[in-house]
Amino acid sequence: MTKPFTPNDLVRYIYQEMPEVEQELLMQALHSDESLMQEYVEMLSTIEQLNQVRLTPSEKVVHAIKSLAHSTGLQKV
Repeated sequence: MTKPFTPNDLVRYIYQEMPEVEQELLMQALHSDESLMQEYVEMLSTIEQLNQVRLTPSEKVVHAIKSLAHSTGLQKV
């Protein structure tokens, strides 16, 4: 009987947080289970997209932070 792998297992595999023996079993499962492979590919795509996101605060937020820092006597940033 093969172990049913979960999305959490896929995340652990992607981030290399599982033992080598379990990695081997997961790789075998990926080769034989098309839906698991599809979920794995989607996770990789999502991670790639997240890695490309650059978040920057709006000017309004930056101004509010600077104003608060100035009003409390904190040093300039």
